Amino acid sequence: MTLPSIFLSHGSPMLPLTDSAARDFLVGLGGSLPRPKAILVISAHWETDIPTVNAVAANETIHDFYGFPRELYQLRYPAPGAPDLAHAVAARLQAAGLPVGIDRARGLDHGAWVPLLLMYPQADIPVLQLSIQTERGPRHHLELGRALAPLREEGVLIIGSGSFTHNLGEFRKRRLDIDDPAPSWVVDFADWVHNAAIEGRVDDLVDYRRLAPHARDNHPTDEHFLPLFAAMGAAGEGGRVERLHNSANYGVLRMDVYAFHGVDEARAAA
Repeated sequence: MTLPSIFLSHGSPMLPLTDSAARDFLVGLGGSLPRPKAILVISAHWETDIPTVNAVAANETIHDFYGFPRELYQLRYPAPGAPDLAHAVAARLQAAGLPVGIDRARGLDHGAWVPLLLMYPQADIPVLQLSIQTERGPRHHLELGRALAPLREEGVLIIGSGSFTHNLGEFRKRRLDIDDPAPSWVVDFADWVHNAAIEGRVDDLVDYRRLAPHARDNHPTDEHFLPLFAAMGAAGEGGRVERLHNSANYGVLRMDVYAFHGVDEARAAA
């Protein structure tokens, strides 16, 4: 069983408690995929100097935010960990020439547990996380994903969890409602990224900060966009890109979701 790799936009921590098209889509996403043996999440909310994987027997739920309603802090996602797989991930990254760290205490941040709570609410699939290195940029994360590509053939679902657009300054300034339409500078950027992905213009995507319209307006910093490159890399080169969902929350937060299929899977689907 070979799974696609997935990039998803995890949105606000309130996503599980807020009605939206993105929430509804994620509720159905898990059931639309073959059941994975384990899930590896590359989250925008774990930044380290070197790639680091968590190797724990049981995952704690990290509420890495403040100022939200009490009911949000009562949510838990007690998924088992995958320490053996964590060491296998570390070995693959080391074989690709990357330094690797192993964290034997960290649980799941909201970039992991918020979407997984919707996708797999039973919390009965082993989950582990891999950190990002924001200062290393898109190319590094593309190569990071490529080193992990064989895991998909072993039934591991690789998820890059970030945000298709992510300007919290504009979000706070505009005080938009969840259903407000996206402004043109968000739409133009999202359309450019979509077209580049579908057309296989990987080098253009890697250089998105220079080439994409309104790139810095949509991503003042890189961290929420980098999981896209890890998910893309995990499908290998020359595969098929599929947009599974597109919508916006609060106008400025695009909630798009993409699947990346390896070249053999793309041929089989043709």
